[in-house]
Amino acid sequence: MTFMWRVLLLTLTSLLVLASAAWAALALSYRLPGPTALRYAGAAAWVLLSMLALVLLWRHRVLLGLAGYALGFAALLVWWNAIAPSATRDWSPDVAKLATGRVEGDLLLMDQVRDFTWRSDEDFDVRWQAQRYDLSRLESVDFVTSYWGMPAIAHVLVSFGFGDGRFLTFSVEIRKEKGERYSSLAGFFKQYELSIIAAEERDIVAVRTNVRGEDDYLYRVDLPREDIRQLLLAYVEQANELQREPRWYNSATANCTTLVFQMMQKIVGGLPLDYRLLLSGYLPGYVMEQGGLQPGLSLEQLRERGRITERARQAAGRADFSQAIRQGVPGW
Repeated sequence: MTFMWRVLLLTLTSLLVLASAAWAALALSYRLPGPTALRYAGAAAWVLLSMLALVLLWRHRVLLGLAGYALGFAALLVWWNAIAPSATRDWSPDVAKLATGRVEGDLLLMDQVRDFTWRSDEDFDVRWQAQRYDLSRLESVDFVTSYWGMPAIAHVLVSFGFGDGRFLTFSVEIRKEKGERYSSLAGFFKQYELSIIAAEERDIVAVRTNVRGEDDYLYRVDLPREDIRQLLLAYVEQANELQREPRWYNSATANCTTLVFQMMQKIVGGLPLDYRLLLSGYLPGYVMEQGGLQPGLSLEQLRERGRITERARQAAGRADFSQAIRQGVPGW
């Protein structure tokens, strides 16, 4: 092997060790059992192990360096795969219950539909309800993007409309424990279980606009009615599966957009992968390119007319909250 090729191979191997070491150190710092100091000590020890492997690698002791590191990494993967999600933690009240549903004829019977009244993030009235929805009167599906900071990042809600004026909204979220806060980095490392919340819009939309100060935009999706039905039932199926077997939330592969993408892919097929599935603040542009928004208007026009933040604040507490926020929304 020539000197140049040897250096190239060593460099690529070193980069692989560094990348895996970074992942392992973060995994240990988030999930190693014990106090914070112990977790950080474990992460630091792994960094030292990886540095030792690199030193041996570049000092022509390739077999010893790589074999030792590979054995350590294999042991870490065994530990990692043994970390199982739980359904029995001390959950935050807003995710304490998971939605489930069943279909009887044309009736969708939903249990644990959230209908909280929020005064602040700490002050709210808890209310979980059983609801019935007539699938023969299912008419529409909308999605809401809710922004709280960077334009590239938004939370996505999907809301199904019925002919009787009711809406059933689904939100894919972390199932946080009491006192726990969201971190997108932690979301890569089995920090949170996954939850699917079914809720009334006067709860799940209003808490974002009226309590948390987020900026929300609503878009009517241009989708055949049969596909709308299939998407709704896919949500119910996913929710039922979560009730039976908990799953980990993942910031890249199991979040508020990628889970919807997976469901839609089964229904319509041929949807391309795109960076906007991760940078969910730009999701409306992706949906528009797939022909999924109302025709005849630009994305900017749809966004401007779909901004519901002020309407949601003015409609706080009203029985016609869902109708009020849709005034002027194209397709409504």
